[in-house]
Amino acid sequence: MTSTTAPTRSLSIVLQFVGMGLVWGASFLFMKIALDGVSFYQVAWSRLVLGGLTLGIIVLLSRQRLPRERVIYLHFLVIALTNCVIPHLAFAWAEQYVSSGLASIYNAVTPITTALMVTLAFHVEKLNRGQVLGIGIGIAGVVVIIAPWQHAAFTGDLAGQLACLLAATCYGFSFGYVRKFLSHRPIPGATFAFLNIGVAGAIMLVLTPVIAWQPVALTPGIVASLLTLGILGTGVAYIWNINVLRAWGPTNASTVTYITPVVGVLLGVVVLGETFSLNQPAGAALVLVGILFTQQRIRLSRRALVTQ
Repeated sequence: MTSTTAPTRSLSIVLQFVGMGLVWGASFLFMKIALDGVSFYQVAWSRLVLGGLTLGIIVLLSRQRLPRERVIYLHFLVIALTNCVIPHLAFAWAEQYVSSGLASIYNAVTPITTALMVTLAFHVEKLNRGQVLGIGIGIAGVVVIIAPWQHAAFTGDLAGQLACLLAATCYGFSFGYVRKFLSHRPIPGATFAFLNIGVAGAIMLVLTPVIAWQPVALTPGIVASLLTLGILGTGVAYIWNINVLRAWGPTNASTVTYITPVVGVLLGVVVLGETFSLNQPAGAALVLVGILFTQQRIRLSRRALVTQ
């Protein structure tokens, strides 16, 4: 029985991981499409409210009980802000100025920010020299992508890129925070995802008079994009995310960003006809190498370690 169940569970986690990467990679395209008819506030508002409702229905149908400890809800308030509200607003705002493909490339910086946060901020993991090298290479890649030498002034393009970087940093913080304060608690995956997105959705509902009052121009494509972003990308995919996070840990779970930029860039080019300057794929390649070192897919040789 055990030998059959373990491989099945392992395959299930792998499929959830891949599905998460595909859905989240496509989310940058959906945001770009939605921005043609709604504000960036409304994009973030829609995905979090719809995602919270979707997860609430799943939890209700599965009859899962909510935690009773009050401190847990304070923790979920923190990750609702850092894993949902702030990054979702930042990415939606940024895509007014940068391409969907470039936004997805910045999302790939998450493993680098995660490695920094789980070691420096939360002290739940330790980095070896190869991982430190990987962080350095990843940061160099980000600088190449931003190409500060090309910006004579603080333009919308530069501001959009910095907003994407803020979002990736928030994701890294939330991965570390979950590992430190919540991953050891026996909360079912669906309940965990619901509390994360549900609290964020509640925050958005409170802010409705401030951020969701603007007029909209809806088309079938915009409505479909918002529904997919909310129900699938911010609802179901977050259950997959929690399951993968618990099975593989924060650093490995964050490697979903290997998949998201590939999907995001391909969709941006094929569907929207987006183009890239040379520094952006070059910087993305450096980020990928940095991630490979950070995730220890590439290791320094023993001789190099001895010389250091």
